[in-house]
Amino acid sequence: MKTLFLSFALIFLAFAARCQGNNPDSVSLHVDGTNAYYQKTVKVDTNIMESMIYLRSLEFFAAKNFQQNYGFDQEGKLICTTAQDLNTNKVYVGDESDNVDPYTVQFSITIDMKNRRYRYTINNVVFYMPTETGNRRLGLYDMYLKATNTQSKRVARDAKKVLDSFERYIASLTGELYQAVEKKGAIDSTKF
Repeated sequence: MKTLFLSFALIFLAFAARCQGNNPDSVSLHVDGTNAYYQKTVKVDTNIMESMIYLRSLEFFAAKNFQQNYGFDQEGKLICTTAQDLNTNKVYVGDESDNVDPYTVQFSITIDMKNRRYRYTINNVVFYMPTETGNRRLGLYDMYLKATNTQSKRVARDAKKVLDSFERYIASLTGELYQAVEKKGAIDSTKF
C-alpha cells in the first residue's frame, strides 16, 4: 500500500513539475551581474513551424501597437519595443475613490524561434516614476536593487510593488502571445 501511494505521489509531482515548466504565464527575473531581464522558452504545438510562429507573433505585436525594430523570418528573430502607462494597483476600476499610482515603463521584447519553440527575452526595461519635479528614470536592475534593499523597508516595498505590477503585465502579455501563437483564442475557435 505504501508503495502504491508513493508511486502515485511521485507521478503527481512529476506531472505538476512538467505543467509548471511549460506555463507561458509565469515570469521570473534573471540577474546576471548588472544586467536584469526576463526570459523564458515556450514549446508550441508540433504542427506550428517557425515561420508561423514569426507571422503570428508579428500580428500579435502589431495589434498591441508595439513598434517592430527588427524582424527576419529566415533567422527566426523578432524585436519589438513599446512604452506602456501602468498602475501599481492590482485592480483599477476607474472610480474617483480608487488610489492611482501610475508609472510608465519602456521595454523591448525579443522573440527567438527555433525547433518549434520560441524564447522571449524582455530587456532594456526603463521605469519612469512620477515625482513633483518630473519623471525619475530607473532601469530594471536599479529597481531590483531598490526592491532588495535591506536598509529601508519603505523603499523596498515601493520598488517591489512596481516590479510586481510590471510582472503582472508581462505575464498577461506573454500569456496572450502564447494564445496568439497557438491560435487558441476564442475568436479563432472553429466551434460555433
